Amino acid sequence: QVYFAESGGGLVQPGGSLRLSCAASGFSFRNYDMSWYRQAPGKERAMVAAITRNGDIINYGDSVKGRFAISRDNAKNTVYLQMNSLKPEDTAVYYCNTYLVKWQLPWGQGTQVTVSS
Repeated sequence: QVYFAESGGGLVQPGGSLRLSCAASGFSFRNYDMSWYRQAPGKERAMVAAITRNGDIINYGDSVKGRFAISRDNAKNTVYLQMNSLKPEDTAVYYCNTYLVKWQLPWGQGTQVTVSS
């Protein structure tokens, strides 16, 4: 079973934008609230954005409010993260998973985002 396949990362200059995608499989995606997480070198993984099963926003991390936007397409079993005005401190590996810890599935490989000039 493949649960999460994250994509869309890359190297971008400060102030740039990226759109991440997470294709989910192996579970009833439409029935779960979903989140994007990130892990920077030497730091713990942290949630950056969360969305309900119906597409309502749950919350954003304080450091990304106003710059990132989470969305989902239940028909495609995919959750997205639009990242604008990127900063060097956004550099991390980005992952998706369910919102509630008790329902979390094995982590995917993530997608690397590097913000650097």
